[in-house]
Order: sequence, then structure tokens, then C-alpha cells
Amino acid sequence: MMSTPAHVNSWYAASTGLPPVLPTLTDSVQADVCVIGGGITGCSTALHLAQAGYQVVLLEGQRIGWGASGRSGGQMIFGYACEQANLTRLVGQQDSQQLWEMSLAAMDLTRHLIAQHQIECDLTAGMAHVAIKPRHDRALREWHEELSQHYQYEGLQFWEQTQLRSQLDSSRYLSGLYDPNSGHLHPLKYTLGLAQAAQAAGVRCFEASPVSKVQRGAKPVVVTENGAQVQCSTVVVAGNAYLRHILPEIEYRVMPVGTYIMATEPLGEARANALIRNRMAIADMNFVLDYYRLSADHRLLFGGLVSYSTVPPVNLNHALRKRMLAVFPQLQDVRTDYAWGGNVAITLNRAPHFGRVDSNIYFAHGFSGHGIALTGLAGQLMAEAITGTQERFDVMARIPHHAFLGGRWFRMPVLVLGNLYYRLRDLL
Repeated sequence: MMSTPAHVNSWYAASTGLPPVLPTLTDSVQADVCVIGGGITGCSTALHLAQAGYQVVLLEGQRIGWGASGRSGGQMIFGYACEQANLTRLVGQQDSQQLWEMSLAAMDLTRHLIAQHQIECDLTAGMAHVAIKPRHDRALREWHEELSQHYQYEGLQFWEQTQLRSQLDSSRYLSGLYDPNSGHLHPLKYTLGLAQAAQAAGVRCFEASPVSKVQRGAKPVVVTENGAQVQCSTVVVAGNAYLRHILPEIEYRVMPVGTYIMATEPLGEARANALIRNRMAIADMNFVLDYYRLSADHRLLFGGLVSYSTVPPVNLNHALRKRMLAVFPQLQDVRTDYAWGGNVAITLNRAPHFGRVDSNIYFAHGFSGHGIALTGLAGQLMAEAITGTQERFDVMARIPHHAFLGGRWFRMPVLVLGNLYYRLRDLL
């Protein structure tokens, strides 16, 4: 029997009034749709389907929000990890324009869901991408011009170093691209809020119910490790980095990558605001980037590092503190209260991977670090497709994807070698 699941020891879990563990599925049940995965993607899908009148069962192998949805940096960012110009090369200008508009719709949807369901998740406006090197500065200027002129994205601001320093007390950066429309939130509180809204709409949610296989056919059957079953008409796979080999033909088009975050002790309001005066989120332009923001209780939440083997650094706290002090040397005296990590799913081209297996198994995964807003949209799009409106889902599904080289056993070492070039480039 599976032991009682628990969230990792993160500041997110410690600062959340976690609900009691939901029941484990122990028998056979029927539903219109079975959703596999209790992160933002799965909870959003279940919520939107229930609101459309569908009977939905959601299965989570651990706890709701246990994966990236409850551990991430919490940054709600426009666009995609692969950048808009790359999307245009992949799908053409017309689809690229629609994908851009959907990325903005994803942020609007996030704000709407938070307001509609009164989810207390510390939503805060503002986010900046910042340049460390001259080539970063050039890239930000080109990005600003592209989004402002070709996509008519209003409000985006290019900040020279002096203006950036007026808001961010670090001498590390040359410039910044500030977006007041982006922002950040408490991802675990947001995910739990979506799950509670889904349950209120009639979704039956089960925790500690990992799926072992999906029996395909006109009436799929989803089987858990303890032999319980969900008989349904449609399956939604929202496992992201934790697919567990149930659909290998899509699993090898994403790869789990470890990423890590620390939380300082509370700094006090004055000291916290002196670091980031407008309380925006920040991400630098390195390939292995640093990302950080202030929490509602005035801690610095600082993320960075990456592990393509998913094995955490030997001394995670020390490694993250070293990166934090390179940005904020004035925090030398500050204690670290929490350090944790988890896996995100990346794709080869860093664009999200949407699609169908057969005609009645839908999936969306591989958000490559841009998941806070896009995962909520993914749930809405899959619900639209299942209920008969497939246009927006099909635009996402037209993004081409290829499997990682090396298959199940060798894709990680192959990617490690392939990304060594970019790690070295960050140092130059």
C-alpha cells in the first residue's frame, strides 16, 4: 500500500494551509472524462469540463500541486520559452500571431480564474527580463522592437541601466525589459484553489492514485497501481514531467529537468522593498538563468541552477546562495530557511507540446519553464476541444515536435552534452 503522500519541504507548502489528503481511488468508477494529473493543467481541464456539464474524475499520483505546479518560481510571463521568432519559423506568421495572442489570453485567464473563484494566491503585477552581457542587451532591444511593432504589445518598456537600478538594487545588470502585464503568484495556493473550484463544480478528485496504464479504445479504461479503474469516453493526460511511461510515444518528446529554489528568512518590509522597489519578478537572460521575486511575507525567493540528470546539486543551499549573492551581495548576513527543487518538462524546441493519441486521449505538456499561465490555458483549450470547439487547441497542436535523441535511457546524457555549449556561453 502506498504511504501517505506529502509535499516537498518548500516555503510554498509551509506557508499554505494544506487541505486534508483526498481519498485514494480503490474501486471502479465511470466518468465522461478521466484527467490524469493534479497540477494546474489537470485542475484547469477538470474545472472547465465540469462547468460545461461533464462528469469528470481527476487522478493524482501524489497530492494536488505536488509537481511543478506547486513548486515553481511562480512567474506569470507573456510568450513562450522558445521565443516568438522561433515560433514563427516553426509554424508561420498566421499561427504565430494566434499563439502570441493565446499567450496573452493565458495571463488574462489566470487573473480571471483567481478573481472568479476568489483564490488567495498573492498575485502581484510586474516582471522584468534583465541583461547581464552586451549581447543580452542587444537581444532585449530587438525583442522590445519585435513585440511592440510587429505584435502591437502595448505597455512593454525597455529600461536602461539607470532606470532599472531605480527599481532593482543590483549592479549586475545592464538593462531590462519590463512588462507590467506579467507578474507572479504563489503557485501552490493557486493550484489548490483551482482544485477546490473543480471539486465545487462536481469533479471527483483522488490523491495517492498513480496511474499504471491506459487501456485504449472507444471507451478507454484508466488503471491505477492498486488495480482501481476509471471507465470513460475521453482521457486527458496532464502528467508533464511525471508521465510514468503510460504513453511512451509522447513521453519521449519531453524530458524532465531539475530546477531549484531557495527562500530566505523574512527580510522585513523595508529591506525587501529596498531590493525590488516595485516588487516585480525578475529573470536574467542566461541559458541557465536566475529568477527571483519577493514573497508576501517579505522573503526573497531565488531560483536557478538546472540538472539535466534531475539529480540535485550536492549542497543545494550553498549553490543557490552563491548565485543569490552574485546578484545581491548585501544579503550576506541573511539566513536561508528553505531550499527545494523539482522537475519541469522541456521539449527540444522549448515550445509546449499539445495533441491527441488516437481520437479520445488528449495531452498538453512540455511548457519548458513557462507554465504558470500556459497550463491554465492548456486546460481550457483541451476542454474546448472535448466539448467540440477545437480551433485554438489545433493551433497549439500544429507546433512540430521531435523526440529527444537517445530514447528512454540515453536522452539525458545526450542533452547534457548538447547543452554544455550553452553553459559555457553563459560564462563568456
